[in-house]
Amino acid sequence: MKKDKKVLTLKTITKSNVWELQENDIFRMWEAAERDADLRDNLPHYRDIIKSAFEMEDLVVDKPEVVKKYKQRDFKVSQVKLADGSKKKIAIKKRAILRVTDLTYENIRHISAGKLLEVIDRNFGGGWESLSQSIRDIIEAGFDISTTTLPKDRLRKKGGMYEKKVADGFEVLEIEKGAWIEAIFAKEKPKVERVKSKYDADEENLSDDEDENLPDHNYTNDDDDDDDLYDEDKLTEESYHTTFDEEAPDDLSIAEDVADEYDG
Repeated sequence: MKKDKKVLTLKTITKSNVWELQENDIFRMWEAAERDADLRDNLPHYRDIIKSAFEMEDLVVDKPEVVKKYKQRDFKVSQVKLADGSKKKIAIKKRAILRVTDLTYENIRHISAGKLLEVIDRNFGGGWESLSQSIRDIIEAGFDISTTTLPKDRLRKKGGMYEKKVADGFEVLEIEKGAWIEAIFAKEKPKVERVKSKYDADEENLSDDEDENLPDHNYTNDDDDDDDLYDEDKLTEESYHTTFDEEAPDDLSIAEDVADEYDG
């Protein structure tokens, strides 16, 4: 019989499992905390945990037009009670995972293989080796990764690596490199629930999976029979390296946009 999933509360959230929640869950948990003195006294601590996975802003000006601006940016807005007993409206929105630099040990276990490959594909089409070692380590904490680079007409040969990986449940991203294609295969690693002892129950809010799933660098081509056929023609980094300028994101706070409008 399948074990029921425990409902998270402010007392049980960590910087890892908070990624399982949505905006309405946060407001529900916050409302429950208003009736619990112990939770209410520790709201600043829980707020820091929430902010690791959510954008959170206090509404400096509580007017309908200000609330509307937040909602247009997909924020959820609600009134909450603060630690000092005062009430204030806050706006929260789940942090988007769009770039490889958005990936962390805390959130890597909370995205699908398809979502991961979508994020990698946005990395200017550079392929697996274009990622920094630190990013690859984070990815491999949550996913089994394999790659191969072959001529287009050899990639999907019957009985080859591509067919075997797909049959084994791997998602695949194909990146064209001239007449060759790099295939990146990704599959979520099984989640192992750690039984905590009383000695580590009060540790800082770290992912339970982080220290159990060290990267194994399983991204070699060892199981691909075609690799030896193309040893003399293997691509070099210089043959397909491209540099792009990334446009800086617009991360200005709405609260700053309206500050002058309602000053005084």
